[in-house]
Amino acid sequence: IFDRMPLKQPFRGIVLSPEAKVAVSPSDLPILEKSGMSLIDCSWARLQEIPFRQMQSGHHRLLPFMVAANTVNYGRPFKLTCAEAAAATLYIC
Repeated sequence: IFDRMPLKQPFRGIVLSPEAKVAVSPSDLPILEKSGMSLIDCSWARLQEIPFRQMQSGHHRLLPFMVAANTVNYGRPFKLTCAEAAAATLYIC
């Protein structure tokens, strides 16, 4: 189940973010099971407008190299939809 969260709301789970420095891995499973996952829902074309500095809580993670299968960014590396990113994270963990 997905819920909308205010930008500065504390969150202790995994935050999938293009600004992260660490890739999601199977070692993140305990965090995922205990606290869940958060996604930053925005257009890749408007990424520069996202106030990443206001999103400090949680365990920020990147996805490893993946190629998008969605109709907008098909075949482009790293340009996944939120649904693709969430599914990939659940699969990896």
